[in-house]
Amino acid sequence: MDLKNCAIYRVFKGMFVSSLVCLAFSASAEMQTPAMTTVTIGTGGVTGVYYPAGGAVCRLVNRQRSEHGIRCAVRATGGTIFNLQSLRSGDLDLGLAQSDWHFHAVQGTSSSFSDVGPDTGLRSVFSLHSEAFTVLARADSDIHSLDDLSGKRVNIGNPGSGQYATMQMLMALKGWGLDEFSEVNTLGAVEQASALCDNRIDATVYTVGHPSGVVQEATTTCDVRIIQVTGEVVETLLAEHPYYRLTRIPGGLYRGNDRPVDTFGLVATLVTHELVPEPVIYTLVQSVFDDIDAFRALHPAFSELDPAEMVQDALTAPLHPGALRYYEEQGLIPDQDG
Repeated sequence: MDLKNCAIYRVFKGMFVSSLVCLAFSASAEMQTPAMTTVTIGTGGVTGVYYPAGGAVCRLVNRQRSEHGIRCAVRATGGTIFNLQSLRSGDLDLGLAQSDWHFHAVQGTSSSFSDVGPDTGLRSVFSLHSEAFTVLARADSDIHSLDDLSGKRVNIGNPGSGQYATMQMLMALKGWGLDEFSEVNTLGAVEQASALCDNRIDATVYTVGHPSGVVQEATTTCDVRIIQVTGEVVETLLAEHPYYRLTRIPGGLYRGNDRPVDTFGLVATLVTHELVPEPVIYTLVQSVFDDIDAFRALHPAFSELDPAEMVQDALTAPLHPGALRYYEEQGLIPDQDG
């Protein structure tokens, strides 16, 4: 019997060929699709600027994740101090951090890092927007300056946040303890606006880029003024700590606050750890800088970002090798091997 004319043979032959085709297709797909690597960016409260900043980075990275195999995820956290501590412990891959506490983590200074010493594994990726130390006060609270916080109900920030640590420094320079206030709160960013407008606090401090959703919520919901933070204590702070700078919150951004407000501030930085693979950070940086106009459009605080400043401004930790390689290739910094 001619097997090629046998129906059973034709059926099995078809199944065999189909199986080969499927196996070949599957192998081809595996070769073309890279194994997926997930990296997580620690940010801050969902109503601050850190959370959308992390989201903006991840949005550009994830647009081409089928090609490079890197999935970027955002985690809402307590803020700067939490992020820096979590990078050290390996619980985060990247994190957003204020430039002052970025400095302290590298140096192993301040009450937050002196016990554990310098973080020699911390690495810089790039800097972002300027952040202003912002004091919000109820309009009926008779608070017009930093000194007027004495004897009032004040929210000094979440203990894991940069504003909490910065407020501690200001208080130390002024010789204040927690008993300087009639009531002390340690609310996170998401709770500040409602606490002000519900008359549970008289004032709150917040280190943030502007415009800010929290400040917008507070000034829209009730009568709130933004307080100037100037004077001898600020001059001393700037003289002793070069990572701070004078800054100004523009007038007209928020209801009831038409005049510009002078204060001091710092810079938001994106940091990582030396153990994160070089190709991962290279790809992340490339995704942002190759489409910097799209990145600037993702939040008003990013509108004035300059790549030349982003690669060096307020970065205390050494650049991660992946970031350094990209910046050298693009001529943003001199080639250190050249």
